[in-house]
Parts: sequence; C-alpha cells; structure tokens
Amino acid sequence: MIEKLSGFLARHLWLQVVLSWLAATAVLLLIYPGRSVPAVLARVVITSVGGLWIALRIRSREKRAAGGSTGGLVALERQLRTGEVPAEPERRQAMRELVDRRLHRTRHRGAALVFLFLLFGGVVVLTALTAGPRQTLGFGLLTVVFLTWAVVGGGRGQRRLRHMRDLLAAAPDPAGPDRSAPGTHGPGLPASNGSGPGRPGQQPQPR
Repeated sequence: MIEKLSGFLARHLWLQVVLSWLAATAVLLLIYPGRSVPAVLARVVITSVGGLWIALRIRSREKRAAGGSTGGLVALERQLRTGEVPAEPERRQAMRELVDRRLHRTRHRGAALVFLFLLFGGVVVLTALTAGPRQTLGFGLLTVVFLTWAVVGGGRGQRRLRHMRDLLAAAPDPAGPDRSAPGTHGPGLPASNGSGPGRPGQQPQPR
C-alpha cells in the first residue's frame, strides 16, 4: 500500500506540491489561529516559489538521466529503494547517472544539517522572545519533526545511494554483441583456443 502510494505521488509531482501547501497552511493556522485561510495559503505559495523552481529543475534533470520519462524515473527510484540492480545495460547506466547526481548534490549534507539546526534553533529562540507560548511550542515541535526527518530520512537515502553504487560496481554490464573478448595475444586481438585463430567474441577454452 505504501509502495503504491509512493509511486502514485512520484508520478504526480503537482499533487505533492498541493499537499505540501495545504499541510503548511494547516500548521500555520494552528500556530496563528484566527488568520484568514486564503491569506495564509497565498503567503505559503509565494514563499515556496523559489524552492519549487529548484525542485522542478532537479526533477527535470533526473528525468532526462532516466530516459526522459516520468515512468522511467519512478521505476529507478523504486529499484533504488529496494536495492534491485536494473537488468538492462541502458537502465544500469541511467541508475549510475542518477546515483552519481544525487551523491554529488548531497556531498555537503553535514554542513547543510548544521546550518538547518542553527537556522531553526534561531527561529525558535526569536519566537520565544517576541511571541507567545503557543507560537513557541508550535515552532519548537515543527523544528523537532523537520530536523528528525532531515537527519533520519536523509541518512537512509545516503545509505541507499551508496549501497546501489556498490552493487553497480560489483555487477558490470555484459559485453555488447559488437565487442570482442580479449585474447591471450594482447588487447584488441581475437581470442584463441590454442588450436588456431579464434572468432571475435569467442572466450578462450580452459586447459
């Protein structure tokens, strides 16, 4: 059930965005009751434009790496979660590119977490100094939930990426039909079975 829901949300990025807007609006209304729902929702939408643009740009690049289709990217993400190495050489190459992109993008994860801890901690302290206990408690709980998700979820994602990178390194792509197996006479020469010239692609027979 959870796997189907994850796949459905991955195929419909707009639904994720709308649900995020609604969730953020609900949290702000709980922290600041009595405010206008449309006004809070409009503020949430406006303040998320920059992050949404970055997310869409990253998604577009990953989709191109996966073959240009949303379905292909969703399939790679499912295999990444389950630790399943793609069987087709072109899908393996797409998985390698996806893993390399994500590992490169998150190479400064430690520094980013430190920055987030300082940022959210500063927000909670300022809220405690300038607002009431309701707002302080609300932002405090939000900080704990978000930072826990960032540490635990981000760590799990990093482990999956490194595990898939190791699996891909241990399972190289098979030689294509137009490539010759290396022989005993040097690189680039056809293989030989010891009784005469070998045919291209023929493996040497064990003695």
